[in-house]
Amino acid sequence: QVQLVESGGGLVQPGGSLRLSCAPSGNVLSIYSMGWYRQVSGEQRELVATITSGGTPNYADFVKGRFTISRNHDNGTVYLQMNNLKSEDTAVYYCNAETIVVLTTTHYWGQGTQVTVSS
Repeated sequence: QVQLVESGGGLVQPGGSLRLSCAPSGNVLSIYSMGWYRQVSGEQRELVATITSGGTPNYADFVKGRFTISRNHDNGTVYLQMNNLKSEDTAVYYCNAETIVVLTTTHYWGQGTQVTVSS
């Protein structure tokens, strides 16, 4: 089991910045990758960015050049630095951890944090 605690959401004006954090606990050695997804009410959850335990990032096209995902190798906390935010970035952002144990993949989710971009 893995537990995820998110922080860092809030209200920001267009063009502003926010940083999200996600701290894992529990069976953290089983984590293969962590990342962020977002969801707007009534729509499907979509991938924003992921990073493997080895540090390889992956981004959705709509955030390339604006968002940066990083990982603290000491405690496993993953950060999402969001710059030049746009109104269409408004959503609930969910932290995700993917574990692989005995060839079985499991996804764990945080509780979600609201990001609102508005003037």
